[in-house]
Amino acid sequence: MHHITRHLDQASRLTASCEPEAEGSQFTFDAIGTGWRIDTDEPLSGILRRRVLDRVQQFDATYSRFRPDSSVSAIAAAPAGGRFEFPEDSLALFDLYDRLVTATGGAVDPLVGRDLELLGYDASYSLTPVPETVRAEERAWGRAVWAADVVRDGRALLTRRPLVIDVGAVGKGYLVDIVAAILREAGIVRFVIDASGDLRHAGARAIQVGLEHPFDPQLVIGVATLRGRALCASGVGARAWGDGLHHLLDARTGRPARKVVATWAVADDAALADGLATALFFTEARRLAQTFDFAYVRMYASGHAEISRNFDGELFA
Repeated sequence: MHHITRHLDQASRLTASCEPEAEGSQFTFDAIGTGWRIDTDEPLSGILRRRVLDRVQQFDATYSRFRPDSSVSAIAAAPAGGRFEFPEDSLALFDLYDRLVTATGGAVDPLVGRDLELLGYDASYSLTPVPETVRAEERAWGRAVWAADVVRDGRALLTRRPLVIDVGAVGKGYLVDIVAAILREAGIVRFVIDASGDLRHAGARAIQVGLEHPFDPQLVIGVATLRGRALCASGVGARAWGDGLHHLLDARTGRPARKVVATWAVADDAALADGLATALFFTEARRLAQTFDFAYVRMYASGHAEISRNFDGELFA
């Protein structure tokens, strides 16, 4: 997900640092390849900060395709497939993917990971597409799809060949929800979690969030009012390389999105908002609305932007 949201009030400006801050009501850290910030009324205790960081590390150790020791990497390295056990949190994560795969006709699919690798967004960040001969060999195998190549059995995934799972369409938002649950369990009822564009707000006082232009971080194209919900953004400008290559791929074709350049989705939880922000690149909102409750803004390559009637905010002329 691209960081294309921006808090407009001074107390909520996005910050990032390599180490957690020692004091204050802003807890910042780096995790899963991006900067995080948690705003609370009072500083989080050292114990609670450690609990958050440990939980983030546990998530990364399970779902990161960039770590050779992760569960996802084990699936990719199994020549004949196998049975792979996942933690309890995988149930809701993969349930949501089941729904997104169906709602988008396969455009959003966690098995898009191999296509990302072929384009150069691999574990070594080579950012160099593989030769056409390699891609031809892959096509001969047939494109892997979640509905046909993975069998779910409770917390286990059953596979028959090496598969590259990438949970990037949902995973960061889902982790935001996990951190939010940790804060609530600790009795914290007012907070803002900002994982570089994936926001989760709790409390009675709303915040104003700028919708940052995907190609000019000095501009905002509109503003959202967020209270008690999640707002997630995605854009083609952040993880981009080569000639028109970026990380937002249509899993049906393996090709990067072209028509849409940025999206913002609001939902009750960040996992859903995150997934819908990706789905809106490839699927019409009215089709998604048959399954999900959300609001959105979508910006096209032409410069035109659309806003749903239920979006709490406005676009600037």
